[in-house]
Amino acid sequence: MRKRSITPTDSQRSSRSSSVSHSTSVSHSSPELPLILPLVADSTWEERAVCHFFDQFTCVSDEALNHLGFLPSLYATCRDSRPDDPVSSCLKLATEAAALITLSNHMKAPPLLLKARGYYGLALHGLRRLLGTRSQAVKDETFATMVILSIFEDIAGERNGLYSSHTKGFGLLMAMRGESQLSHAQGRDLFICAYAHTLIESIVLRTRPRHGSTSTELIVGQLDGSEPVPRLIQTATKIGQLFAESSSHQGSLDIDNITQLTTWIETGNSLALEMANWSQHLPDHWLPLIVSTATGGSLMTYQNASIAAIWTYYRAARISLQRHLLDLRRNLASLVGDNQASDVHCHAALEEIQEMTSDTCRSIPFSLGDVDAFGQSIPTSTEGRPPIRALYGYLMLWPLWYVLTFGMCTVAQMEQIRSALGSVGSVLGIKLAFILAQQGSMSQHATALTPNPYRFLPSTG
Repeated sequence: MRKRSITPTDSQRSSRSSSVSHSTSVSHSSPELPLILPLVADSTWEERAVCHFFDQFTCVSDEALNHLGFLPSLYATCRDSRPDDPVSSCLKLATEAAALITLSNHMKAPPLLLKARGYYGLALHGLRRLLGTRSQAVKDETFATMVILSIFEDIAGERNGLYSSHTKGFGLLMAMRGESQLSHAQGRDLFICAYAHTLIESIVLRTRPRHGSTSTELIVGQLDGSEPVPRLIQTATKIGQLFAESSSHQGSLDIDNITQLTTWIETGNSLALEMANWSQHLPDHWLPLIVSTATGGSLMTYQNASIAAIWTYYRAARISLQRHLLDLRRNLASLVGDNQASDVHCHAALEEIQEMTSDTCRSIPFSLGDVDAFGQSIPTSTEGRPPIRALYGYLMLWPLWYVLTFGMCTVAQMEQIRSALGSVGSVLGIKLAFILAQQGSMSQHATALTPNPYRFLPSTG
């Protein structure tokens, strides 16, 4: 995998700006920090909360990521619409519900939480009514409402185990809205946000896509594969397809299924190569920067927090694919009695899993805003400002949980990831992080996953 490396010296530290622009192609020396938003004295709590929520969870396109970048203008339009417009009212309620719970967690203010839950209930009721009419269901405002309610669910930590209650709805709306939703930026951003939500759940929890999967996958194929994020989504989609097809047959294979099993392994090998090639065709400023620390170790830093988040997903996807290939090869070896060939592939897969796990852990200090691009500690804000926007902590949750659970971590790495998840929960106020930190080992909530027989093998690197 392509990487860059530097060893920070006193001269580099004293002239970071020039070093960043001329030597390392890194344009930001620290993760993107949240803004300090001025509060108007006579503003309502809803208005204050919405400003805080937009600051924490929206990101206008920075090449790597556009997360709800359309929401401030869409919310403003809905706020100024007629009170009797059910679509606009529903999005306004959902936005203010998510905003109030975000501010409540930040300020430790229970009364705001009660108000947030009231708005959430009204928005959920309104959404169910909108979904009953196709002309209203396919609107951007309706889709955005569902996206926001799913974020509320995660901030509140109220999933059904590890499963989102909105995944089924995402599948239905993505299929109903069709390819035309990609014809404008807002629709495209909504689609990517919702599709990533469902794809992550299907890969991490090994669930089969519930509704509209075929048509949705066709829509994914229309994304611009020349860009890093759409290209990664397209490859991850094929990984999800492999999991869905082959996982449903595991446990019932016999000698007649050897050909099919071999085909799945060949497909997996092709996807593994495709994933490896993803990192080989990135612009230089997308590459991780290897920074030596004063203690002799090393960290990974990035141009910005968005790129760091994409890399975290990438590594988790590679781990999931290699784990699945290990299971498929183990099944094939049991059928043909060729354990020696399986062991050769096993060693290479374990090395890749451990490399991806190590790189994930080396990236955590930058991703959480603890260090800048040169690995130097960032002082804690005296104003109580969180080190990163909540969005970036939110994006890290599922890949970190997967690496923790199935990445063959050392004890130290396990503790580092649990601590990172705990920080996202306590510092950034996203309660799902606490649940995932507690589920950092095999549990009843992860029974859909194939047990990892290689988890406690000695390190190969």
